[in-house]
This record gives sequence, C-alpha cells and structure tokens, in this order.
Amino acid sequence: MQGLKKKLIFLTLGITSPIALQTLKVNAGSFGAEIFCTMRDGGNDHESSWEAAYTYIKKQKGGIFKVSPKQAAAQITESVIRDNETFSYCVEYLNKLHPNRKLIRDLEKEEEKKEKELEDRENKRKRLEKELEETNEEYTEETLDRYSY
Repeated sequence: MQGLKKKLIFLTLGITSPIALQTLKVNAGSFGAEIFCTMRDGGNDHESSWEAAYTYIKKQKGGIFKVSPKQAAAQITESVIRDNETFSYCVEYLNKLHPNRKLIRDLEKEEEKKEKELEDRENKRKRLEKELEETNEEYTEETLDRYSY
C-alpha cells in the first residue's frame, strides 16, 4: 500500500512539474519580450535592451540547463507574435534578434583570412630577418671597411 502511494506521488510530480516549468518558461519569455520591447520603444539601443531581456530570461529559467541566446530570442519573438496586439510597436525590432547568419559567417571567414595573411607576413618578415643576420655574420668588419688599405 505504501509503495503504491509513493508511485502515485512520483507520477503526480512527474505530470505537474513539466507543466509548471513550461508555464514559468512562457512567463519568462513574455516578460522578457516586454522588457526588450519597452526598452527599445523608450529609445534604448538594441544591445542594452537585448542584454536586459536575456539576463531576465536566464534568471527566471533556472535549472540545470542554461538558456541560449537563440532560445531567448525565439521566446521573445514568439511572445511578440502571439500577443501582437500588445506588442504591435515591437515587430520592427525583431530583425535584430535574428541577424543574418550567412553574413556573420562570411564576415568571420573574412576576418580569419586577414589574420592568416597577417601571420604569413609576420613569418616571412622573421625569415627574411634571419637570412639577413646569417648573411651579415658571413662578412667581417674588415671586408666592409672601404677605406682600409
């Protein structure tokens, strides 16, 4: 009988916990959207508004796993779209939450290419300096002195 009670308690907790966590997640995303949209509408830049909303969502989520920036952005977007009447002024700011991923990758590749070229130039310069030093060591001061007779 006691084993049955324990099973029922665990079953009840197993069913209600995900629902409670999902409600918390939705509320965090909704209020995160409210923070983001209110700050943007108030004239704040994207970065400060995003940081405030993301920090709030991360704090409210809790648990073992962290909320990624992509997940937080998706929660804010979902909240704005679901409650379009409340957040109608905020739709124009959503594009900054989901930047052009291809453009970012291309910029990163370009940056890596520049760094590699800079490293190659530095290696070439060091190699040339080393060759110059070796060449200078081969000649003595006497052979370089034009006026020694």
